[in-house]
Amino acid sequence: MCAEPHRHRAHAGGLPRRRLPVDGLRRGLSLIELMVGIVVALLVSLTATSGAMLFTAAQRQGIGTGGTLINANTALAALRDDVSAAGLGFFGDSQFLCQRLNLSSDTTVLLDGPAFTPVAITAEAAGDRIDVLYATDVSAGANVLLNAAATAGSAPVRSLLPVAVGQAVLLAPATPGDPCVVRTVTANTAAGVDTAQMVEFANVSTARFNRAAFTTNPTYPDRGRVTLLGDLRWSRYRRSGTDLVLERPLGGAPVVLARNVMAFRAEYGLADAGTTALAAWQPATGGFAALTPANLPRVRALRIGLVTRSTQREKPNTAGNCEATTAMPTLFGGAVVADVADWQCYRYRTVTLVVPLRNLVLGMVP
Repeated sequence: MCAEPHRHRAHAGGLPRRRLPVDGLRRGLSLIELMVGIVVALLVSLTATSGAMLFTAAQRQGIGTGGTLINANTALAALRDDVSAAGLGFFGDSQFLCQRLNLSSDTTVLLDGPAFTPVAITAEAAGDRIDVLYATDVSAGANVLLNAAATAGSAPVRSLLPVAVGQAVLLAPATPGDPCVVRTVTANTAAGVDTAQMVEFANVSTARFNRAAFTTNPTYPDRGRVTLLGDLRWSRYRRSGTDLVLERPLGGAPVVLARNVMAFRAEYGLADAGTTALAAWQPATGGFAALTPANLPRVRALRIGLVTRSTQREKPNTAGNCEATTAMPTLFGGAVVADVADWQCYRYRTVTLVVPLRNLVLGMVP
């Protein structure tokens, strides 16, 4: 018998022979193909890099503009909280207690009996300045009567004043006229069966409001008033250069609230004489250049605004002209002056806020 013929013929190594391409050769990349591939890769790389640069620039501009807006809103939020508390502790029995004020911090006299209001707008060259004063104790809306004449060192009161050593109190005359004075409590003797509670104000180093003498140091007669303040806060907001700063005249370093501020302005919200509804906005000019106890009853709110500039300069167009801003913004009808010559290359944000002055309104409600 014959063996079955082999279907495949093996080569010398005993393995099947691999088929070759038609031309019988293995082809590689030619020099031209290699160069074309490199050029294409470079073009793709350049396109990707350019896109990344444009994206990064747009991202920086967006972050700069958004960050400026957030800073402005944060600054106004802090300002709103202060302004809304203005006047707490300075009103009682539907009247403003302190038409004038004596105020000191340690041995420095800050106010020596001038006309006084717990909120005030002052026009300055760099913009408006806002001053607000208020008590920190929520019970400061109530006051008690003196049982006898108060002196510079003590005050007997008719009813319980829940005061502690180290807290501040306000002494006010029975009829507004003489200056009020802020004092620090150094001793508190509880009332007895036949004696009134006695609150004392010694001139010692730990008593911040007791250490200075004033031009007028009144004694407060029987039925004068004593108000618990807890502590007294005085906040001053103003523009310094292009920074919005918070100053503390009673102590503490200034704090920068916002940068690149082009304008900071405020206006009083007024009611018509004899009415209570808000009727108009009034800047600190004319009869309201200085707020007085006479026109204070018309004040119902404060309107506050600021204009900020972005930190990121935007690229000009192909003609070399900047188009980020075509016209400078205005604030409450007044022009805003930029701090850079190429102001068209920057973006600007205007933020406004209206704050009701509840303590002033409620403090003078009949």
